[in-house]
Amino acid sequence: MASTGPRARRSGSDRFLPPDPRVEGPYRFTPQLALRIAIFGVVALAAFAVLFFRLWALQVLSGPQYLRAALDNQLRSVRIEAPRGQILDRNGKPLVTNLPGTAVQLYPADLPDTWAARLDELKRLSKVVHVPVQELLRGIKRRGNDPITPVVVREDVKRTAPINYLWEHQQEFPGVHVTDTFLRGYPYGSTAAQVLGYVNEISADQLKRLQRKGYAAGDKIGEAGVEASYDRYLRGQAGLAQLRVDSLGRPRSQLKIKRQYAQGESIKLTIDVNLQKAAERALVYGIHKANNDGQWAANGGSIVALDPHDGSILAMASNPTYEPKLYAGHVSARRLRNAGLLGTRAELANYPSLNRAISGIYPAGSTFKPVTALAALQTRLISSSTPLPCTGSYTVYKEDGSGQVDRVFKNWDPYVNTMMTLPTAIAVSCDTFFYQLGFDFYKLPPSQGHPLQAWAGRFGIGRRTGVDIGPESAGLLPTPEWRKRTFTAKTDPTNWRIDRLWKTGDSIQLTIGQKDLLVTPLQMARFYALVANGGRLVRPHLVQDVQVGGGTPRSPARIIHRFTAPAPQPVGLDPTAVAVVQDGLYQATHSPLGTSYGVFGHFPVTIAGKTGTAEKIIHLPQFGYFGSQDQSWWCGYGPAGAGERPELVVCALIENGGHGGDAAAPAALKVFESYFHRSVAALGTVHSD
Repeated sequence: MASTGPRARRSGSDRFLPPDPRVEGPYRFTPQLALRIAIFGVVALAAFAVLFFRLWALQVLSGPQYLRAALDNQLRSVRIEAPRGQILDRNGKPLVTNLPGTAVQLYPADLPDTWAARLDELKRLSKVVHVPVQELLRGIKRRGNDPITPVVVREDVKRTAPINYLWEHQQEFPGVHVTDTFLRGYPYGSTAAQVLGYVNEISADQLKRLQRKGYAAGDKIGEAGVEASYDRYLRGQAGLAQLRVDSLGRPRSQLKIKRQYAQGESIKLTIDVNLQKAAERALVYGIHKANNDGQWAANGGSIVALDPHDGSILAMASNPTYEPKLYAGHVSARRLRNAGLLGTRAELANYPSLNRAISGIYPAGSTFKPVTALAALQTRLISSSTPLPCTGSYTVYKEDGSGQVDRVFKNWDPYVNTMMTLPTAIAVSCDTFFYQLGFDFYKLPPSQGHPLQAWAGRFGIGRRTGVDIGPESAGLLPTPEWRKRTFTAKTDPTNWRIDRLWKTGDSIQLTIGQKDLLVTPLQMARFYALVANGGRLVRPHLVQDVQVGGGTPRSPARIIHRFTAPAPQPVGLDPTAVAVVQDGLYQATHSPLGTSYGVFGHFPVTIAGKTGTAEKIIHLPQFGYFGSQDQSWWCGYGPAGAGERPELVVCALIENGGHGGDAAAPAALKVFESYFHRSVAALGTVHSD
């Protein structure tokens, strides 16, 4: 029975009364609240699902990967260096080989964790291997963010006492490993050092550029000469091995080969090592001869010998030179400085690493006169029989018609006064004869352009020869346009309005290879090859082919790639013009008045060629000297007799060596003597030029 008391009545009546704002009402589950709770639930469920699937992926899907990574902490991958290919001369004689060696490597990641302990180990290691601590630290710093690539601390051809000590005390040097390696060997010492080049550890900048080609940190790469130009053939393919190590990086197993290395391919050069050695001895002879003749500043030079028909370089010598073995193994900056290969020592030693044949630039002097002769004959300024005066000086008058003297250009022989034709002018190297040609070139109408420079350009002057090693200089073939580009208000603020003008003297001095003209010995050898072969421009080259195999009778080398030089290109010369110049070069060595008759006049093989004496401003810091010195030149070819086919072009330069007939010509003779296996008893009287 329902209650009918006052409490019951109040409760029943309350349902019909409005809510009292003073009393808190019950919580109500509104639709908006339900939506919020649903969204929160979905987000929480999604987050939980992401975490769940991530954990599942790490454990189930990526578990093997992380297991391998954990094992990698115990198994270290080791690159096995591949021996580089050999470099051979044209007869198969090895110029660069590989020697088995031993390397001390330092793994930065395995060094002690604390700086004090690490420094203590490096100090102990430094005392053992005799490498400064600072050098060790620089090597570690170069690794940057690559702590697992080892730093090569030292390399030796054979296992020395320090290396044996490290081998026996490995427990005391965590992170230090002794391993086998290959070092470059040089059976002929410094012979052809600038041609062959050297190898060094790849730098960080090089690695950025070459990593996509398979190079890795710690690899060795060719840095100069043939080693650099043909590195892609020589370098080989590295192998791969694994080594089990403990937590301190100490080996706990033998190396297990995973991939065997592939040795690099061999490069066969056009160089004849015997002729190369003869050329280098000839340079030393020419320098000493110049010194004995009073040319105290003679301190370097270059000789190039090539085949005039295909451009094969048989010898390319440069002096001073260096021992390429200094770059074999771990390179010591101190040893390089002491050898004059780094810093200020290099300048004092006259830059031994410079290949003067392709990078040294010099005024050509009178060796340029055949260039002028051919240009004058082709332009019809002169014929082979046109007589011109050869006098002690040549006077140029001002162009304003006042009759006043502008400048007087002197001949090397101040007493001569006779008429002569072009072949004789070449033979006796008459300057004033060519001064007249220079003035005639200058006076040509603008419509004809600059024929002297145009023909010189066709002959390869002022441009790179395209030889297959570098770096090669293009030299400088000056023109009126070059002067305008070079001398401006910015580059020459005090005198640019005058200096930018092409004046009479510029044309006159160009005809005898002076003033602004700069050439390399290889450019001049190429030009004389053009004269020797009848007017075709060759492409000088040093490499014949790429080989694989042992090179023994039972395992002969197999040629896998042959480099074929482009065919010599005609430059549009009239054969009669070439014959005139050939006659002049023959007279220069066989006429009693020829400038190198005393050197070649009695040589059993007929040689034709031209001397040159070129003034150049030089700086010799070791002597505190800055001034002008004569560069001694001789360029020519042989055999050069009637009906004979020239076999060899030789171009010799002795820096600061005086007259061409005094130093360069005798040096060139030594090369011809070696090539033809003939000799001359004694040198006769040599005329200057």
